[in-house]
This record gives sequence, C-alpha cells and structure tokens, in this order.
Amino acid sequence: MDACVKNIPLQTSPAQDLSSLQTNQRPSAAEVEAAVGVLLRWTGDNPEREGLIDTPKRVAKAYREMFSGYEQDPAEELGRTFEEVEGYDDMVLIRDISFHSHCEHHMVPIIGKAHVAYLPDGKVVGLSKIARTVDIFAHRLQTQEAMTAQIAHVIQDVLQPRGVAVLIEAEHMCMAMRGIRKQGSTTLTTTFTGAFRDHPEEQARFMMMLRGLSR
Repeated sequence: MDACVKNIPLQTSPAQDLSSLQTNQRPSAAEVEAAVGVLLRWTGDNPEREGLIDTPKRVAKAYREMFSGYEQDPAEELGRTFEEVEGYDDMVLIRDISFHSHCEHHMVPIIGKAHVAYLPDGKVVGLSKIARTVDIFAHRLQTQEAMTAQIAHVIQDVLQPRGVAVLIEAEHMCMAMRGIRKQGSTTLTTTFTGAFRDHPEEQARFMMMLRGLSR
C-alpha cells in the first residue's frame, strides 16, 4: 500500500480551460472520430469491420461524458450554503464517495473512493454538493495526488470552514493493466487544511471515524 500527502495548487479554472481550448481551436467531433480511427488502425484492427464501424462516434461521445469536469466549476456547486445549523460546529464527514477518473499519464481508469470531512464555521453545504465536487475533479485527466488537494482546497476556499480533510483510496489501471501489472494495489493520498492540518488530534479523530464506520 502506498501513501502520500501533498499540497498541490488547484488546476486552472474551467473558464480558463475552456478559453484555452477555444484559443487552440477545440477539435470538431469529426476530427475526434478520425483520430479514433487512426488509433484503431494502429492497434492492428480494421476500423471498417462491422463491430468497429460506429466505435469512433461512441468513443467521442464517451469522452465528452468522462471528461465533462472541464466544463463544470466546483466553486459554483459549493456556492449555496445553509446558515441555519442550530449551532452545529462539529465534523461533517461524507465517506465512500465512489468515483472513476483517468490517469493523465496513460489515460486509463483510476477507480476509487473519496472520504471528505470539514469543520463548519457557521454554515454548511448540501451533502450532495461535496459528492458533485469530487465528480467534477474526477471527470478530468488526473493524478490522485492532485485530485486530493484540489478537492480539499476548493472546499476550503469557498466554504471557509475551520478545516478540511480529504482521503482518497484508489486502484490505478496503469499499474494493474500495464507495466508492473499488480492488480489490487491501492494508493492512499490525504490533504489536510486548517484545524486538520494544525492539530494532529483532529486528523486522528477523522481517521478513527473512518475506521470506526468501516464495514
């Protein structure tokens, strides 16, 4: 089991991403489909055979879905908060948020779960917004380390809680399907901000809650 802790800045905003794509003339659907056809020929298969005739269109459509995170802004998802919390100021933990992402090095899947906690400072956010934030970053080309930090920092920046804790555990198909080919190897990454970073007892409580609720 590998584990690492990193503080990595957020990637460029979706607006900047889209602006960059427009500046670089984002390829048309026809160009994408043609590129998929080239890849099919490169594998040694025949893109004209029955089973592959519509594959370029299917791949282009699938890519728009799998990488839709570039067109979404996590800050907007987190923007609506609730201040009627009856004085609640203890940890909010959302665990086992399943996700699928893609490694930016080989463009193969990363499959895992995210566990996200924060310490409210007078306001909370809808629980589904945390899960959607995870999905937005997952639907981009990623490294697990960067994704962990991005989730933590955007929650910290938008909600301004007393602290955020994010732990991601995932299996990387670039290790399972190619190269070293080690199936079942899990990588853990964590990012802590605020009170979770500055007070080890809060980190310990976060980890204890995860272990205590594990099946």
